[in-house]
Amino acid sequence: MVCTMVPGSPRRALKSRPWRADLSTTEEQQLLHTPLHALHLELGARMVPFAGYSMPVQYPAGLMAEHHHTRQSAGLFDVSHMGQLSLSGPDAAAAFETLMPVDVIGLAVNKQRYGLLLTDEGTIIDDLMFVNRGDNIFVIVNGACKAGDIAHIQQRIGSRCVVTPMPERGLLALQGPKAVEALKRLVPGVEKLVFMTGSRFEWQGVELFITRSGYTGEDGFEISVHESRADALARALLAEPEVKPIGLGARNSLRLEAGLCLYGNDIDTTTTPVEAGLNWAMQKVRRTGGERAGGFPGSGKVLGQLDGTTVPLVRKRVGLVALERVPVRDHTELQDGNGQRIGEVTSGLLGPSADKPVAMGYVAPEFAALGTRMQAIVRGKAVPMEVSAMPFVPNRYWRG
Repeated sequence: MVCTMVPGSPRRALKSRPWRADLSTTEEQQLLHTPLHALHLELGARMVPFAGYSMPVQYPAGLMAEHHHTRQSAGLFDVSHMGQLSLSGPDAAAAFETLMPVDVIGLAVNKQRYGLLLTDEGTIIDDLMFVNRGDNIFVIVNGACKAGDIAHIQQRIGSRCVVTPMPERGLLALQGPKAVEALKRLVPGVEKLVFMTGSRFEWQGVELFITRSGYTGEDGFEISVHESRADALARALLAEPEVKPIGLGARNSLRLEAGLCLYGNDIDTTTTPVEAGLNWAMQKVRRTGGERAGGFPGSGKVLGQLDGTTVPLVRKRVGLVALERVPVRDHTELQDGNGQRIGEVTSGLLGPSADKPVAMGYVAPEFAALGTRMQAIVRGKAVPMEVSAMPFVPNRYWRG
């Protein structure tokens, strides 16, 4: 997903994204709507198809303004297209752990963790977030993958726990350094949460489940609410002076600056967690020598890559910075100094906060070291690039 903003040229700005810029009336009628659809139209959003839904890509202020507002204050995102489900029963944690190279059993109540559903070949079906709520495990998966994810989970562990999809729930993300100030006026006590924790709250008699997490690199919250009250909650949040609506375009530029993967671009069923640089998501207890090592799909390949023994890496995800002010978009070829192909960009744009062209991509391991120079071929021109540490903009998660 690429979100380069070209002043005065919204069609060109949208060119490389996984959504199309124009919606016909027929196409609009065929798309699903989130509980906030009417509100988006009222706010003047530009709607585009995304993950089978009609979604706001930007509002009248524009992508750049929305991006900077989220970095400086608080932005409200509609992420109700994402999938929500619960896993319940005494064996739920142990069952869920068999699907991922992640410690589920050891996750404390009200703690949240990043997870990865894997194929039997050790590649990534989807990335997700989950919370131990004590009486169940609450899971959030990507919108474009949710039907397949739920079917996969049901097929693999449905005999060991109760898998309950939650299509009746809306999901809002409030992100930015002033998100806590705005939200605690409506939901007192939410300020006690720290990064990657969650809890049940109440607003006007409605149950909310709120986690202190997000997809922007900023402090913020994700709020699960019944679809019947999602619109009212969104309007209440937008009435707070710090909060403005933010679309998919700025969501993408924020997550890329934060060094966060987008499923379908930076990770997919051709990439393993180790190739993607997601080693940190696999706790010691699931690694070779750990108490519950292996036992997940593709564990032989994944642990072989992780240990650097039986399965050599042929590519690695890296951060890249262009040394000229030329945005380098997804699917751009990367070459060494001799013009030999060494990899490809998977996400790229002119970072609004970084104020330089930033990208992610996969390269052969010998080119993955920080500071390594290479070139991207943009419209036939070689643009010099350098491997850079991520995030490109410092993360500001609230850890207490």
